[in-house]
Amino acid sequence: MNNYILIFIIIIYLALLFGIALWAEKKAKSSWVNNAYVYTLSLAVYCSAWTYYGSVGIAATSGISFLTTYLGPVIAFPLWIIVLKKIIRISKEQKISSIADFVSLRYGNNRFLGALVTIICVISIVPYISLQLKAVSETFAIISIDTSLSSSSIFQDTTFYVALLLAVFAAFFGTQLTDATRRRQGIVFSVAVESVLKLVFFLTIGIYVTYFLFDGTTDIYDKISKVENFESLTTLNGLEAGINWYFMIALSFFAIFLLPRQFQVSVIENTSEKHLKKAIWLFPLYLLLFNLFVIFVAWGGKLSLGDNLNPDYYTLLLPLQNDNIFLATLVFLGGFSAVISMVVVSTLALSVMLSNNLIIPYGFLDKFSRSHPERNAYYIKNIRRTAIFILIVGAYLFYINFNVQLSLFSIGQISFVVISQLAPAFFIGLFWNRGSAIAAKASIITGTLITVYTLILPFVMDIILGDTGFIRNGAFGIELLKPYELFGIDFMTPVTHAFFWSLFFNTLVYLSVSLSRKGNYRERNYAEMFVNNSYNSLQESAYVWKGEAYVSDIRNLLTKFLGTTRTERALKLFYKKYGLSINEEKADARLINFSEKLLTGSIGGASSRILIASVVKEQPVTLVEVLKILEESKKTISTNKFLKQRSNELIELTEELKQANEELKLQDKIKDEFLDTVAHELKTPITSIRAAAEVLLDDEDDMPSELKTQFLSTVLMDAKRLSRLIHNILDLEKLSSGREIFDKKNNNLVDTLKQIITGVSTITKQKEIKIITSDLPDKILVFYDEDRMQQVFTNVLSNAIKFVENKNGLITITLSEVDNLVRIIIQDNGKGISEGDRKYIFDKFYQSNNQNIKKPVGSGLGLAICKQIMEGHSGKIWIDDSFSKGARFIIDLPQNVIS
Repeated sequence: MNNYILIFIIIIYLALLFGIALWAEKKAKSSWVNNAYVYTLSLAVYCSAWTYYGSVGIAATSGISFLTTYLGPVIAFPLWIIVLKKIIRISKEQKISSIADFVSLRYGNNRFLGALVTIICVISIVPYISLQLKAVSETFAIISIDTSLSSSSIFQDTTFYVALLLAVFAAFFGTQLTDATRRRQGIVFSVAVESVLKLVFFLTIGIYVTYFLFDGTTDIYDKISKVENFESLTTLNGLEAGINWYFMIALSFFAIFLLPRQFQVSVIENTSEKHLKKAIWLFPLYLLLFNLFVIFVAWGGKLSLGDNLNPDYYTLLLPLQNDNIFLATLVFLGGFSAVISMVVVSTLALSVMLSNNLIIPYGFLDKFSRSHPERNAYYIKNIRRTAIFILIVGAYLFYINFNVQLSLFSIGQISFVVISQLAPAFFIGLFWNRGSAIAAKASIITGTLITVYTLILPFVMDIILGDTGFIRNGAFGIELLKPYELFGIDFMTPVTHAFFWSLFFNTLVYLSVSLSRKGNYRERNYAEMFVNNSYNSLQESAYVWKGEAYVSDIRNLLTKFLGTTRTERALKLFYKKYGLSINEEKADARLINFSEKLLTGSIGGASSRILIASVVKEQPVTLVEVLKILEESKKTISTNKFLKQRSNELIELTEELKQANEELKLQDKIKDEFLDTVAHELKTPITSIRAAAEVLLDDEDDMPSELKTQFLSTVLMDAKRLSRLIHNILDLEKLSSGREIFDKKNNNLVDTLKQIITGVSTITKQKEIKIITSDLPDKILVFYDEDRMQQVFTNVLSNAIKFVENKNGLITITLSEVDNLVRIIIQDNGKGISEGDRKYIFDKFYQSNNQNIKKPVGSGLGLAICKQIMEGHSGKIWIDDSFSKGARFIIDLPQNVIS
């Protein structure tokens, strides 16, 4: 492909990403931008050019060893719910903006420790960034017609301009705000988009190689298995290889937590702890998909291209060999995406660390103290922008001087070993409050020096200077000091060997110094706050400080960095939170801690501590006082938790009582309505009987026989009605009290049902209502009281007949056997039962309000009686809420037969 066409594609691609990031910044609060999927995909910044290209290279040369880079994160992710949630919570509460701030604050906001962590990160990551530029340069050379890796002049080198574009992108979106703790949704969303693209493009090349260049995975395996060194590509080759595997997995385990870019996206850019629940399974799935075709692409490249070409770039070389320029371009853009996301996020994180932990506290702090807030904000932004450009230019210079000698995989491994020196101080300090600042500093320096001796120095002397004497003989000719075989251990690879010894001495120094040298009161204070992170809203109260400070001095200091408006708003919220007067003159420990955290986001923890110390008169606090104050704080927290728990219980109880009271009111109302109904129902026939009797008595001799017969019929009918009502009331009372004795026998349920249908057939014919029975079996024996069961079926069928329309009414009856039950379903196409009635339809004293215009005859006792009868048979009757085209009653009877 022509160079200019490829450059044009790169520019268009960068412009597209820039537009996506700009859109995401404007839509920062949108659920499209701020969600668990975007957060999880941003974590895939872990998959840089090393993993995109280098995994195939290592798979082609060393077999399945490439998996160690991914197994560490996969193993680490189940711990995220515990470890990372704690880290995120602490970072948000303490306004932490970087891993350097985090480590520094854990050990009492130690300025030197923050600077040391920053230096370690820069030493580790700058070569790693150069690795990305190396990948861009070499892949550009492969896909373009220019076969040179770079031009003689940097101003003619495409990679140089790509690096500058990346610096502009990071500076524009990463330095708009001085508060480094503020989320950068534009960068996060663009990284998530790039993660999707690089995965899709990598899967595309994997499918192309596996199923188009070869006939599937079986075909590749059959062919590669005939290669001479095949066994070494698929096995661990003994215990020694297994030990190397173990340490490489541990190395990547630490990297997923400690790499500045990972800390940035997983902690600083996290907007909700709930996102971790999605990330805990989705990110390992992403890594699995990313590695699905790695081994097959590596084997396919080995079979098709041999060992003469760089195996790192088999993904590009294979489509180019088959003249598939389009696919090769997609692969290039996927690798370019991996480069962009890694470089942008890494330089952003490092620029904040450099400004907050090196440049400001060691150079510009006095100047900031004398300046105005607007100018200070301008200075901070420019410092970070300058840092971004210096980092990328430094990485570019490293690349052009050492790019030929170093492979993608080797640079990545060295970076991992260097960054892992933060592990003891980071992880042990997170769960052990005895760790001290001097121990952290001593351990990190010790581990780094051992890494330099056992890995970096021999690497530089061998690869760059061509001197192998140091490796063969060791320092001063002492064999036990051989850098690759320290103290006689000679079965590890150089990387795992350096990792083992550096972490061994690092941890040993940390533990021994912590046990022998206690930290000061400030270190112990922050140690308690980190280790026992249960303070939450009482964080300011848990902060130990003693001395004299004035609110006016603190307000003036905050104004210089935050501006008047933001300072006054923050102080107003603080006073409101703790119920303090805005006219307070002296500041307490809570305001001191609150003010430090406000400044931390802009200038870092170390600088904020120095500035606050400059306007207050602090007095030393003994360790006994620290422990006493913290113990009191813990007791307060415990008491508050207990009171909160009791308060919640009282609220729940109050709600339950309220609901019970409402139920009682409703039942009382229902009972009143029932008594009114019963009184009305009793009064009506009695009145009718009395009137008829009076007429008969007065006119007995003169009344025609036909009329007398009519009055006597009325008296008889009303008497029966009155008897039926009284019977129902007594029947319900007997069933409810459990005094009813059922005459249960083995009966054919089908016959009982048919008798009821026959009994109502006269009414249904008159109203032209259809009753359909769906495939009733001939016989189902069930143990029940037949009279009572007929009462249930009659009542339900009668209700259905009442509420369907004449001529158009349809009632369907089905009978089936379900899980040792016999189920009878009676449904109609009437107006149905309203949602408000369904809850009470089987209550004793309830009549539906949702009846026809003309109220049906009845007292509302029928369904209540049905319910009692079914419960007496260990059965159940209920309404199907999902049925909306009428009413559907379901009756379940246990299918037991007594022999």
